[in-house]
Amino acid sequence: MSDPSVYGPDKVLIFDTTLRDGEQSPGATLNAQEKLDIARQLARLGVDIIEAGFPVASPGDLEAVKRIAETVGQETRVDKHGNTAEPPTICGLARANKKDIDAAWEAVQPAKHPCIHTFIATSPVHMEYKLRMSPEEVIERTREMVSYAKQFCDDVEFSPEDAGRSHPKYLYQILEVAIEAGATTLNIPDTVGYTTPDEFGRLIHDIRENTPGAKDVVISVHCHDDLGLATANTMAGVQNGARQVEVTLNGIGERAGNTSLEEVVMALYVRQQVYEIDSNIVTQEIHRTSDMVSRYTGMMIQPNKAIVGSNAFAHEAGIHQDGMLKNKRTYEIMDADTIGLSHSKLVLGKHSGRHAFRVRLQEMGYHLEDDELNKVFRRFKELADKKKVVSDADLEALVGDEVYQPQETWELVGVQVQCGINVVPTAVVTLRNVETGQVMTDAGFGTGPVDAVYQGIKRIVQVPNTLTEFVVQAVTEGIDANGDVTIRIAVPESRGYSHTAQGRARRRLFSGRGVDTDILVACAKAYIQALNKLIDSESQDSAAVRITQDDAVPA
Repeated sequence: MSDPSVYGPDKVLIFDTTLRDGEQSPGATLNAQEKLDIARQLARLGVDIIEAGFPVASPGDLEAVKRIAETVGQETRVDKHGNTAEPPTICGLARANKKDIDAAWEAVQPAKHPCIHTFIATSPVHMEYKLRMSPEEVIERTREMVSYAKQFCDDVEFSPEDAGRSHPKYLYQILEVAIEAGATTLNIPDTVGYTTPDEFGRLIHDIRENTPGAKDVVISVHCHDDLGLATANTMAGVQNGARQVEVTLNGIGERAGNTSLEEVVMALYVRQQVYEIDSNIVTQEIHRTSDMVSRYTGMMIQPNKAIVGSNAFAHEAGIHQDGMLKNKRTYEIMDADTIGLSHSKLVLGKHSGRHAFRVRLQEMGYHLEDDELNKVFRRFKELADKKKVVSDADLEALVGDEVYQPQETWELVGVQVQCGINVVPTAVVTLRNVETGQVMTDAGFGTGPVDAVYQGIKRIVQVPNTLTEFVVQAVTEGIDANGDVTIRIAVPESRGYSHTAQGRARRRLFSGRGVDTDILVACAKAYIQALNKLIDSESQDSAAVRITQDDAVPA
């Protein structure tokens, strides 16, 4: 897959790192099944390479990458022209040491097209203070470890971490060594989002011109958004010869995030005459993939987010509406259905049957198993009794609430709240332990109704945590709208889930999301989802090997 001749000079390979770099976003923890679900959707989206994780990080991460390699990495798919296509390349990240590379190979080996991605820092500040290695030692380590990876895997990607702040002449040297050792892809990361488009474009151009062998391998770019320039830098790299872009859905990732897949793909699509290059992405799958990632990670998409934000195709100003009525190209440079946002002629209400419901979901790109369909259809009927018309946004919320769920330990059975003026907010909560079948009821008292609900849940679940973020919004307009609640909880430092190099415990964040016409029920669902993620993570972490800050993965 890394051979430039496979797609020719008019194609850009899409390397998606949502499951690796994206999962490093605080609170975006994914379990193995969630990773597999997203990987399957990434394959339907047409992604060329899926960086499925960092296998050495923990036994759970290794197993998740291996499951993806065994399934998604073996399954043929349908490309954007309707033809049968090869499965995506499945990639595992590894630091430049044998233990990491061994774990990466164990995880990706079952894939039809496996890839090992190894890296080492090359900027002066990283080499001196993080690696404590000389430039010569880093070059020798690169030669040794790329050669070691090449023994296992024909497709080896090498990244000089923090390339954006590395000396160009040093980069030429280390990249030449990586090519000689067998690297088939050279990835140039702007790890801290430091460069400007002019600088980064020139860097890619100069690497191609000054590194022996660089024109015979794929040049990739991996940009971060610390200064809001990730997409601009990535496109500058493409214009200067990069033929692979490393991206995430919704731009999630460390700190300010990564280059957004949807922004790069749609820039190539809309401005074809400028870039004169294409991708293999099935653009109609963008919206539903974006929604799945948002639901699974619990990370809401800002309304004004390019391409996938809720306001991306909305027009309120009178002059804009007037122009749209006369010709939609006055204010829209792309059609909403290009990214999978279609306007259905099917109007769903309480008299709609299962067949019409299934057809509408399929039109929206949701292909549910029978048991999943039954759950969502039951929720749809309940909602239809309360609303005259159920919108696509409502359906997306219901699918997310019923299907995109973590491994359950606790299930919400019931909640009853009493509150008002001169009344202490009180909530009676009933939960069922899915593993034991035991049903438990307790009461909580708080400063408000939501606090009371959460206190009641806490008394039953008995897992210490702190609520750090609470966001509520309406899914659609109107008084009968579904409420969509997103929360984040933090594990107290005393639980010690992960540690810094100095041995201090760091907090870990877990997100939850709930949807219901009753906002308090939505709040309870969101809290239960976050707690289930925490509990599931705790069970996995009991056998995990954690990475210290000194050995952290690149942003």
